[in-house]
Amino acid sequence: MPFDLRGSARTAKLTPGDRVKFRVSVKGGRSWVDRVEVVSASPVDAGLQNTPAAPVLVPVGTTMPDFELTDQDGKPVRLSALKGKVVAVTFIYSRCPLPDYCPRMIENFKAVRARFADRMNRDLVFLTISFDPRYDTPEVLTKYAASQRAGGPGWHFLTGDPAKIERVCNAFGIQYWAEEGLITHSLQTAIIDREGRLAATVEGKNFTPVQLGDLVGAALEVHH
Repeated sequence: MPFDLRGSARTAKLTPGDRVKFRVSVKGGRSWVDRVEVVSASPVDAGLQNTPAAPVLVPVGTTMPDFELTDQDGKPVRLSALKGKVVAVTFIYSRCPLPDYCPRMIENFKAVRARFADRMNRDLVFLTISFDPRYDTPEVLTKYAASQRAGGPGWHFLTGDPAKIERVCNAFGIQYWAEEGLITHSLQTAIIDREGRLAATVEGKNFTPVQLGDLVGAALEVHH
């Protein structure tokens, strides 16, 4: 989970495996770390054993593994049933406290929805998948989508069995694990073409809605 660093945090001497505590500041829709303190140094032989194994992202151009999850209306949504449409996929959890992480993913999709309003549900579908399925039930996701002014035709907020969620996250290269009541996670947004192949991915949060929209637009222009 990448953080922007400011102040003394930029010069902190850290090695993989260190246990640290840090201060996150949030202001005006942005967040950053400005203070880092090493609690205990990494054991010499620790390496990266305490970090989750990196999931393997399906290569661009490869057909995505099929999956079925449940949307905010309690209805099943199967990826293979969306063949013939362009599908944009991103990952969130509703309790995310940092405005420039999960909420920014929602804002990006809202901008793209506005840009392609006439294509939504006709040949463009959004899937926003929660990696906190035990909390993010369909009812919770319905309220969350409404609070964000998100959702609507062609935009599904998805949850499901934790094992299914894990498989989907692995296929899209998403890392996530619970830590002290929050979920530490990577960010990945993906575009799937009309044939069900991974057309493009955008990692992290430092891309613009215009850049994402251009990738969606390019996929929409490719017909059978």
